Amino acid sequence: MPRIAVIMSTTRAGRFADIPAAWISDLALARGDMEVELIDLRDYPMPFFDEPASNAWVPSSSNIARTWQGRVASFDGYVFVTAEYNRGVPAVLKNALDYAYPEWNRKPCACVGYGSVGGARAIEQLRLNCIELQMAPTRSGVHIQGRDFFDALREGKPLSDIPYIAENAVTMLDELLWWTLALKDARTTRSGT
Repeated sequence: MPRIAVIMSTTRAGRFADIPAAWISDLALARGDMEVELIDLRDYPMPFFDEPASNAWVPSSSNIARTWQGRVASFDGYVFVTAEYNRGVPAVLKNALDYAYPEWNRKPCACVGYGSVGGARAIEQLRLNCIELQMAPTRSGVHIQGRDFFDALREGKPLSDIPYIAENAVTMLDELLWWTLALKDARTTRSGT
């Protein structure tokens, strides 16, 4: 089965990320057609990118960055669970993306966003970053937004009580699985292994 990482893209104290990350992980695991692992960027406290070049050209000097790169390489696809900070992705996520390059290449990703507009602007930027990393973002995503987001954040409303996001999640995970299998097959075929 393909291995999928669900990456929590913020490290703030009191973050909301744990709730949608656990929710999408549980939905993905319940399918039975992929292995899913929750990855917390708090466990990879990398310095802000300060290397001579991308690790595509020069090995990283940071031990934690090299550990992160190995972790990224071990997965076949990714789900990014992201907040939106000032119309963009959290800096810690951008930093994590920048610290790896070949490890992301030719793999798919999907996005779960949350906030007043469902993280839509952050996800738009994230998809562009992922394309530059030679990733294949899914068309469909999940946007936890507006009153539903604030009810979940402030009142503890379960995400399972928001029907439209579950429907979007099914479509997104279907697309992610298709791209994961297609690209995994292509990587295997092209590398001769």
